[in-house]
Amino acid sequence: DPVDADTQLLGTGIRSTVVCVTGAGGSIGSELCRQILALRPAQLILLEHNEPSLYAIEQELRPLLLDGVSLKAVLGNVGDPQLMQQLFAELSVELVFHAAAYKHVPLVETNPLAGLANNVCSTRVVCRAASSAGVSKVVLISTDKAVRPTNVMGASKRLAELVAQASAQESTTTCFSMVRFGNVL
Repeated sequence: DPVDADTQLLGTGIRSTVVCVTGAGGSIGSELCRQILALRPAQLILLEHNEPSLYAIEQELRPLLLDGVSLKAVLGNVGDPQLMQQLFAELSVELVFHAAAYKHVPLVETNPLAGLANNVCSTRVVCRAASSAGVSKVVLISTDKAVRPTNVMGASKRLAELVAQASAQESTTTCFSMVRFGNVL
């Protein structure tokens, strides 16, 4: 059965802050955006490399904007260090939900290098840029498949978790955390 989130707990970390969601057009990223918007951030930045997905989530959210909340859609790749550094610094991002990832096991199995590059290397780019730009918090969205991984996708997400953990040890200004989601229905 679904469990409703306690908005009083969530709202204090999001309300009036500048929040960036990577992978904003994906299944998890788009739902995060819907939930975050209702918690009244100062600005919600949608970062997505897939143009139709970015367009769709922006068109869905724009009519739902509340007073004092702005929305910015950014078409770009989280693996681009210059873009990430510029985005986080220029927009004064305070909180990042890093949901950009390849998640379909069969596709990642047949394209392992692409899966590793997207899931691991881009996580390192996000973590470095966030730390450098003084982002307060980064939350990595991971998966239950990272527990004793049996496939490339699970292994890539476990490696991404290790990147986040290493980043937490390296940074004195940015809090890094992660959450593992189970299968999404």
